[in-house]
Amino acid sequence: MSTVKTTFSKYFVAGLLALLPIAILGFFFRWLFGILTDLIQPFTNILIRSIGLPEIASDLIVCLIIIICVFMIGLLVTTSFGLFLHTRFDVTLQRVAPGYQMVKDIVNQFMGDKSNSPFRKGAVARVRIFGGTIDTSVTAIVTSQHEDGSYTVFVPTGPNPTSGFIYHVPADYVELRPDIKIESAMRTVIACGAGSDKLFKPQP
Repeated sequence: MSTVKTTFSKYFVAGLLALLPIAILGFFFRWLFGILTDLIQPFTNILIRSIGLPEIASDLIVCLIIIICVFMIGLLVTTSFGLFLHTRFDVTLQRVAPGYQMVKDIVNQFMGDKSNSPFRKGAVARVRIFGGTIDTSVTAIVTSQHEDGSYTVFVPTGPNPTSGFIYHVPADYVELRPDIKIESAMRTVIACGAGSDKLFKPQP
């Protein structure tokens, strides 16, 4: 009886581990789709009333229109005229909405290109934040290098890598690892350190 119970538990846990990530992902997309459809509901209602389409079809059409509009705006702001308009728009919003610049900076930090996002241009490093004589080190992203050779690093916390701590440390405390991609380092942070043994294998 004990063997049957152990076998059942083993396969049940294996099945749970296989299905749970899919279920969580499904719930996440369902939640995200619910938020999105609530936001676009006024536009969806217009299509339902004017054309008589089912709600799901109207939602998909509105989403497609939004994607096309975002693409067209992205195309526009890459031109000199579009950049001029965007700059003027930014200046106006900064005057009337004080929190706009902060939100914009946060978005650029995580989604910007290499010119304004340290998460895209930064380097992975192991940093001895307690000093060179102490073996303890942390996974960090170099966000700035100073004229005196020292570094500013961001140390993300697991399992949420968007929060963390900022340290200013001498160059001697920083072991740069340009061979490691930031995405790979972030995966170990999300996994609370799991996989760090492979990530920080000695360089050949």
